[in-house]
Amino acid sequence: MRLVMTEPVEKMERPYARRWWALLVLCLSLLIIVMANTALTVAAPDMTKDLGLSSADLQWVIDGYTVPYAALMLLLGAIGDKYSRRGALVLGLLVFGGGAVFGYLADSAATVIAARAVMGVGAALIMPATLSLLAATFPRAERAKAITLWTATAGLAIAAGPVVAGALLRDHGWSSTFLINVPIAAVAIVAAFVLIPPSKAGHHDRIDYVGGLLSVIWTGSLVYMIIEGPHFGWGAKAITAAVVAGAGLVAFVLWELRHPRPILDVRRFAHRRFAGSNLAVALFFLAVFGAFYYLTQHLQFVLGYDALQTGVRMLPLAGAVFVGSALTGFLTPRVGMKWTVGAGMVGGTTALALLTRVDAGSTYTDFVAPLIILGLAIGLALSPCTDAIMGAFPESELGVGGAVNDTSLELGGSLGIAILGSLLATSYGNHLSDATAGSKLPASALNTAKDSVGAGYAVAQGIGDKAHALAAQAAHATSPEQAAQLKQQATQLAAGAHQMADAVGSSFSAAVAHTSLVGAVILGIGTVLVAFLLPRREAPAPEVKEEEKELAESAVD
Repeated sequence: MRLVMTEPVEKMERPYARRWWALLVLCLSLLIIVMANTALTVAAPDMTKDLGLSSADLQWVIDGYTVPYAALMLLLGAIGDKYSRRGALVLGLLVFGGGAVFGYLADSAATVIAARAVMGVGAALIMPATLSLLAATFPRAERAKAITLWTATAGLAIAAGPVVAGALLRDHGWSSTFLINVPIAAVAIVAAFVLIPPSKAGHHDRIDYVGGLLSVIWTGSLVYMIIEGPHFGWGAKAITAAVVAGAGLVAFVLWELRHPRPILDVRRFAHRRFAGSNLAVALFFLAVFGAFYYLTQHLQFVLGYDALQTGVRMLPLAGAVFVGSALTGFLTPRVGMKWTVGAGMVGGTTALALLTRVDAGSTYTDFVAPLIILGLAIGLALSPCTDAIMGAFPESELGVGGAVNDTSLELGGSLGIAILGSLLATSYGNHLSDATAGSKLPASALNTAKDSVGAGYAVAQGIGDKAHALAAQAAHATSPEQAAQLKQQATQLAAGAHQMADAVGSSFSAAVAHTSLVGAVILGIGTVLVAFLLPRREAPAPEVKEEEKELAESAVD
């Protein structure tokens, strides 16, 4: 057995014997880039306290990863196709691991944001490389099964991140959560050389760098606008980003339509199967990322679970993704992707609709069914969509195909957190204002409490701490009259703290229900659109054969 795999997969006469071991390496690589976001959700409260982060700082700690990740994938996927897909994977793992170490050493908001941005660049190399190597390594007959396992890994990572981070946070600081990724990245780098055959496009001409640069501009500006506008207001920055995104998209489409060898042939979106699959991926991750954003907060703040307990309680979602993935592997060849994807999207809509019943008296058991249904829905819908997207690209553009799939995923996730997160904050603030109307709470304290559910409970705890301090003073009062007065004030403050905590919990529960309703409506409308777009019959993917592509390019020349 060779220590380093040197024979290119394109030159093998039969399917690569160790392809399932290679898939394990690709899934490990996918695992860390998804866990990088989900682990942060449980580390954020400790990080905020330790570094004194403002809400804007925390938002950019989260999204500093997203902007380079989404913006660079298409260009880096094309570069990987031309030069080396395995090389892109290994370089991405090195960059990602280096960014994680940088994050572990960071001691300020700026350095944490910078570390997350470096990790985002690494993720932009890794993500399209995993799918392109998968598609290149597996024969077409096995590709759907391999993509099913790849998708199931993403579901596992959604829950694994909080579990592992929660376990670390019990004995270590928030910075330790960055190190989760380092040993996995190191193992994946070594295993990539041993188990993954080198791969690159057999026929690939000069890269369309102008189209690649335009894709970076419009995608990066769009993601920036999605983050900036809903969270920080539609000021000059958000509006400028919107204008740049719109102009960049138009320029990108016009350039790609006229270029003889575009980085992305935008005509593919005229094919209903391809367009419907991308729309389904984007809508699903809008719902999943948005729901995950507020469910983890509800479990931690309202129900009082710590980070590890929260992660464990998200595991039904991960388990259901595996079951759903197994079902889609059985059902799709028999009934077609239109029905499995449609069933998955209906399931996702149902899960969000069930969350509209959340109220102040809800317990964890009220969340189990929605989590299971949402996991099943992810497993049913996403694997056929990813397979359809990858099948639409010839061998020379597998990295670009992976980048298109992953960009749809990332844009959907960004929209989910931005739209549903912004709606959640507004709804929570409005409900809290109504719940505390007529109270004697100072305006500054109320404004602080309206900032977030964590801030609301902090205000309630502050009031409770004052009550305890007054009770302690009463015990050492110099006169009975003074003691009685202090006890009365302490009792009033204690009651106020209890009422404030109740108001925060009920307001956030109501906001979760309201936000879930909007999410269900969005996903429900999307379900109808996807059902219209996806063809009833399994038409062949709009793939261009290599020989035909060469002839077309020769004709253009």
